[in-house]
Amino acid sequence: MMATEKVLHMKGGDGETSYTNNSLLQRKVASMVKPILEDTVKQLTSNFSSERCWKVADLGCSSGPNSLFFVSDMLSIMDKASFSLNQGTPRALQIYMNDLFGNDFNTIFKLIPDFFQRIHEEKNDKHVRCFIHATPGSFYGRLFSDDYIHFFHSSYCLHWLSQAPTSTDIAEPLNKGNVYITNERRPSVYEAYMKQFEKDFKLFLKSRSEELRSGGIMLLTFIGREKSQNMTSPWGIIGMVLNDMVQELDLDLVMSLY
Repeated sequence: MMATEKVLHMKGGDGETSYTNNSLLQRKVASMVKPILEDTVKQLTSNFSSERCWKVADLGCSSGPNSLFFVSDMLSIMDKASFSLNQGTPRALQIYMNDLFGNDFNTIFKLIPDFFQRIHEEKNDKHVRCFIHATPGSFYGRLFSDDYIHFFHSSYCLHWLSQAPTSTDIAEPLNKGNVYITNERRPSVYEAYMKQFEKDFKLFLKSRSEELRSGGIMLLTFIGREKSQNMTSPWGIIGMVLNDMVQELDLDLVMSLY
């Protein structure tokens, strides 16, 4: 598992194929969830009305402007909640940006000065102070001390497993030749992936329950599907194309040896 944590990450930078320029779907999902985020902030305001600083963790933040999109929403919603509820909001937010060790945190850091400048100009310095930190590591384990975080947020991340599932009943690779679970897969493949998800998610919830303050809240958004759902997807087509490319590469390699 540690080897996976060290090497797995979204493509960094801001190039044509980077996550920064290929994450519009993730931003759209975040926009759809914003009404729930608004209700969550209102509840937090009620639960922690006397707290001067909220500690908020964004789990699986990746890199690029989407990472600060959540922070911007939080600040905006807190201003509105303070006005509508006639309650004071905390004076400061400590935001912990979390992702795996190989994540391109530098792309986030480079955006922060302009982000703070824009917030300052929009709010005329009448806004919650915000401090942003990086917290590398897998969220399938402990990241913070006990009773520390007021609010955990994670968007489009928890469907990623900590590792590829294994099965002692099958000698060959569990999902050989595929990057996606298709309708043609053995039932044992589906069951193995489900067991791995259950194991990961239980560890996630156990870790967060120890780190979350009493009265704290989690807002988690991730992909799911019914077992009976037809497992057709563009990923199946992409997997076929990748397979063909690998086979062509292997053939070219063999031919070059003769």
